[in-house]
Amino acid sequence: MSTAAAPHRDAALRADSGAPQEHVSRAAAADATLDGGIRPVRGQPTLEMVATASGVSRSTVSRVVNHSPNVRPEVVAAVQRAIEELNYVPNRAARSLAGRHTYAIALLVPEDASRFFGDPYFASIVQGITGTLESSDYVLNLLVARDGAGDKTRRYLQGGNVDGALVVSHHPSNTHLREINASLPVVFGGRPALPDLGPCYSVDVDNVGGARLATEHLVGLGRRRIATVTGPPDMPASVDRLAGWRQVLQEAGRPIDAVVAGDFTTAGGAAAVRDLLARVPDLDAVFVANDLMARGALTVLAERGLDVPGDVAVIGYDDSPAATSGDLPLSTVSQPSIAMGAQMTEMLLGLLAGREPESRACVLQTRLVLRATA
Repeated sequence: MSTAAAPHRDAALRADSGAPQEHVSRAAAADATLDGGIRPVRGQPTLEMVATASGVSRSTVSRVVNHSPNVRPEVVAAVQRAIEELNYVPNRAARSLAGRHTYAIALLVPEDASRFFGDPYFASIVQGITGTLESSDYVLNLLVARDGAGDKTRRYLQGGNVDGALVVSHHPSNTHLREINASLPVVFGGRPALPDLGPCYSVDVDNVGGARLATEHLVGLGRRRIATVTGPPDMPASVDRLAGWRQVLQEAGRPIDAVVAGDFTTAGGAAAVRDLLARVPDLDAVFVANDLMARGALTVLAERGLDVPGDVAVIGYDDSPAATSGDLPLSTVSQPSIAMGAQMTEMLLGLLAGREPESRACVLQTRLVLRATA
């Protein structure tokens, strides 16, 4: 008796779906009970079992599983209930083959692995990415590769292994990104560094504005000799933070010669401040382009017997865990790195779904966080 019950129970749902009816085996149909409940299934639940339990065709279940918009809401609800009660797991491999999707996206970081794993900025970006991907069918492939691996990276990304890519911490020397950007959906974290990249999508923070916040605060404290330690000069974030620092000092009538380039590492920050102290002995404030370098700067200032912030005020950038990891909590510019990773991922998922974002370039705002160093 139960063999015929489920098809009879939801015949209207079949009609609403507009799908041709398909033969369902007696064994599958027997898993639906007369009162609309679903018996426990022996073995792995199948698409046919879901179709029988929900009273619709196999093709309608497939459309619901693949989020087709051409299914009536009551049909979707019936299919989803059956999926939950049967504990059915869609076959991703079959779906990938049918739709030519890999359901994988790449996070490409053209940096040395030691920098990637040593800088908390990247951890925040990844946190935002993975948190956003949790509710999707996509998995994340991490590619940390310096310039020498560019061709291998390009071949992998263009070889049908991923559906799209996220790129962070890029440089003008990463010329392979041109071909990658032209061949699959890509979202850049930060303003793209490559000239003539062509149309692209990006999520950035207002680095000029963030640097202005820090420098305006130092000027407001009455500091006269304000230096800066920049990041690598070929990176747009470094260029923009330097520009913000320079703008404020020029507006305030302060000198703009106290500049040393760093490399976004603690050791690089320490070396840069040693250089600054040798060149600018009356230094009384430093804006440092990330928190790791600012930590290195604080170490050198302590070695020289200089009081922070009494003798030299220090402001970093990122508001990463490095800002609060030492004995002296660091004043810093907070950039929304987690939100940046999330926004990049949402933009890419939208592109993969055929949705064009309102703007190709999204810019997030920063804020100044004052602690013990300024």
